[in-house]
Amino acid sequence: VLMCFFFPKGKGKSQAFGSTTIFKSHSKGAKDNPLMKYVLDHSMREHPALKKLRLKTLEDRFSGMMVACEQSQLMANLAKLIKAKKALEIGVYTGYNALNIALTLPEDGRVVACDISEALPNMGRPFWKEAGVEHKIDLRIQPALKTLDDLLAAGEAESFDFAFIDADKQNYDHYYEKCLQLIRKGGIIAIDNVLWSGRVLNPEADDLDSQCIDKLNKKIYRDVRVNVSMLTVGDGLTLAFKL
Repeated sequence: VLMCFFFPKGKGKSQAFGSTTIFKSHSKGAKDNPLMKYVLDHSMREHPALKKLRLKTLEDRFSGMMVACEQSQLMANLAKLIKAKKALEIGVYTGYNALNIALTLPEDGRVVACDISEALPNMGRPFWKEAGVEHKIDLRIQPALKTLDDLLAAGEAESFDFAFIDADKQNYDHYYEKCLQLIRKGGIIAIDNVLWSGRVLNPEADDLDSQCIDKLNKKIYRDVRVNVSMLTVGDGLTLAFKL
């Protein structure tokens, strides 16, 4: 578990008055956390349709899977900074992040959103439409590796600007390698859950998900094809900048 300690002015560690764990803003642990409330109150600029979709998603029993709104806003700002026109989303859930990215793209921009079921992404469709960006979100319902291979076969290598990986952990390395082929130089690959609630520290022998995330974290650290930053936002976010 990652801890941030805060000290009264002029006092040392022995007089620390509190600590807070790093987590998603919509997780149970964050509900009454004053520091997280401060972060949201002083940084979130959520489009009305985004807020509605976030609140709708929180009604779902799997809402813990949703990307943290503060993390999604960071990624949308990065996509805007690099003037992204084409984006990849691997793992859609209800489409909160796909909507956020689509809002940053130009009118002819496109988010290729990969998922294996339409049920949960369909929850987001009315909000995509409300925001006026439904036409930018190209939802592909099939295994993501098949979609990525289809894009490569269609000659779209090095044509995407931004990618977000947030799907089955045992395929993370495969998704990363495919995205490296599809992303242009100067583009960004964002990878979610890289801290995995701390389980990446000495993963258990039977915990394949944690082992795969840990292995990829170590691989990216040594990968000369990218520059990298691992951030303690949400459940851990790696940003790989393709060289």
